[in-house]
Amino acid sequence: MTYKEIQNLLKLVSDSDLSEVRLKDGDFEITVRTSAYSKTKYAAPTMMAAPAQMQMAAPVPAAEAAPAAAGEATTGGGDTTDTSNLLEVKSPIVGTFYRSPSPDKPVYVSVGDTISEGSVVCIVEAMKLFNEIESEVAGKIVKVMVDDASPVEYDQVLFLVDPKG
Repeated sequence: MTYKEIQNLLKLVSDSDLSEVRLKDGDFEITVRTSAYSKTKYAAPTMMAAPAQMQMAAPVPAAEAAPAAAGEATTGGGDTTDTSNLLEVKSPIVGTFYRSPSPDKPVYVSVGDTISEGSVVCIVEAMKLFNEIESEVAGKIVKVMVDDASPVEYDQVLFLVDPKG
């Protein structure tokens, strides 16, 4: 499966009510889970798609968003901060979110840092490939929305950015 085909699959799954899609073709296997995925077992109907077999799990209610990274400036459950003026940096792929290039290196960005368009803000590991994620917005990082080494979904918000910062 090509990178473009994987991107199209991710887009299709995110636009549907599915919580999980598994695709296997010979030695190649991919599982895509949305934020609505739950580890509860479901009776999954099977759908044949030549030459691959695709299994679709039943949709489940949406899960809560991931908590902010430890050690970052966050607010408790009674957060009344106006976020309508903030821009979002979202994950372009499904994978594991890392704030730094390796455990012994500093994080790419922290709360209070100013970024520009094209700045590398994190890494998302997908299928043993480490993908540098570049910001599509400019401004000041005001909140990290995901814990380090946590799984992220396609289009999940990773950072909130103040464009006036």
